[in-house]
Amino acid sequence: MTTVTIWNEFRHEREDDAVAAIYPDGIHETIADGLAADGSDHEIRTATLEEPEHGLTETVLAETGVLLWWGHEAHDEVSEAVVDRVQERVLEGMGLIVLHSGHYSKLFKRLMGTTCSLQYREDGATERLWVVDPGHPIADGLGESIELPRTEMYGEPFDVPEPDRLVFVSWFEGGEVFRSGCCYRRGSGRIFYFRPGHETYPIYENEAIQRVLRNAVDWATPTEGAPRTFGKRD
Repeated sequence: MTTVTIWNEFRHEREDDAVAAIYPDGIHETIADGLAADGSDHEIRTATLEEPEHGLTETVLAETGVLLWWGHEAHDEVSEAVVDRVQERVLEGMGLIVLHSGHYSKLFKRLMGTTCSLQYREDGATERLWVVDPGHPIADGLGESIELPRTEMYGEPFDVPEPDRLVFVSWFEGGEVFRSGCCYRRGSGRIFYFRPGHETYPIYENEAIQRVLRNAVDWATPTEGAPRTFGKRD
């Protein structure tokens, strides 16, 4: 059993009535419900920005096998000490799934070493999320694409390193394309960036999106490997 922690700013849901109507208990709770929808035996917990240490204490992170991260308007309010702590856990082997506008988080930019900038347009465009690596475990059980009738457009160029594996490429009705499912490894930790999830659309209620997140948690879960030792040897 893996302990999964879902981190969310939990700002939009408390400040914007339109967002609260979609995610009344917070985006993190909807994601948690989706992860549990298949009867998974993972232990699922949540954490939010305004909790002490943003809910990501040393104890919480030590117990977390996979961390999901959703952020948007308060990236600058995340403590550098907490970013340091999470980065260290990723390098040690904790899985990390970065969602939607989390691409601009301090954590993701630090792990990528780039600006993580992109193009965007908030017009409710239709998106078709194409599976371009159908043999990857994150694509298990999906069809050849996922269609989202209304979403925010993210477009290339996306200033991130070349992914180790690219699982999804998005097409939008405006003609834009975007690398929407990027896999990386940093240290012993697996990282998956997944684009869908703007707060004004019920993306995380979509069953196919929930399936992707369940698959991503399984893929990012740490596995036992050979011991890692550094420094001087006798």
